[in-house]
Amino acid sequence: MGEGEIPLVLREIMCYTFDDIPENRGETAVLNTKNNKRKRESVRLLEQAFFARMKETDINHITVAELCRDAGLNRATFYANFLDIYDLADKILNKLEEEVSALYPEPAPIKSGGFLPLFYHIRDNRELYLVYFKLGADRGHVADFYSVEQASFVTEQNLPYHMAFFKNGLNAVIKMWLENGCAESPEEIEGVIEREYLGRLEK
Repeated sequence: MGEGEIPLVLREIMCYTFDDIPENRGETAVLNTKNNKRKRESVRLLEQAFFARMKETDINHITVAELCRDAGLNRATFYANFLDIYDLADKILNKLEEEVSALYPEPAPIKSGGFLPLFYHIRDNRELYLVYFKLGADRGHVADFYSVEQASFVTEQNLPYHMAFFKNGLNAVIKMWLENGCAESPEEIEGVIEREYLGRLEK
C-alpha cells in the first residue's frame, strides 16, 4: 500500500451506505413512504388552494404567498414541488390531459355511450375542468380523441372545417355544462351529443 492510500477495508466501509445495512432497509422504505404521502398531500392542498383562487381571479394575480397561506404550508414546501405558479398550473393541466388520454387509448367510438367516460370524468373533476377552460387550455385536447378516420364521411376539402366544428361544439357543450354546475347527468349530456351529431349521420 502506497503512502497516503486508503486501506482496502476502509474503502469498502466508506462505500457501504446506510441503505446497505439490512436492518435499516425496512426503516428507509417506511420513511420514503411517509415522505411520498406527505408530498402528495402537500401537492393536493396547493392544488385546492389554486382552484379556489382561480374562482376569484386570474392566474396573473395569484401569488405563492397566498397559496401557501391558504394551504397552510410554507414557501419552501411550494418550491420543493413547483418552480412557480405557472409550473403548478402546467402540472395540473398535464395531469388532466394524461387522465383524459387514458380514458381513450384509442379514438373514442362515435356511437351511443362513447362519450360517457369523458362526461363522468368531467362531472367528478368539475373544479379541475373549470380551471382548464379558464386558463384557455381548451385548444382541442379534450376532444382530440376524435380521429380523422371517424370523419371519413366528410370530403377531404371540408375535413378541417368539420373537425373544427365538432371539437369546438363539444367544448362549448362541456363549458355550458360546467357553468351549470353539471346539473344534468352524464347520460343527459351524452344524449345532447347523440341528437346533435349522431342523428345527422343517420340521415
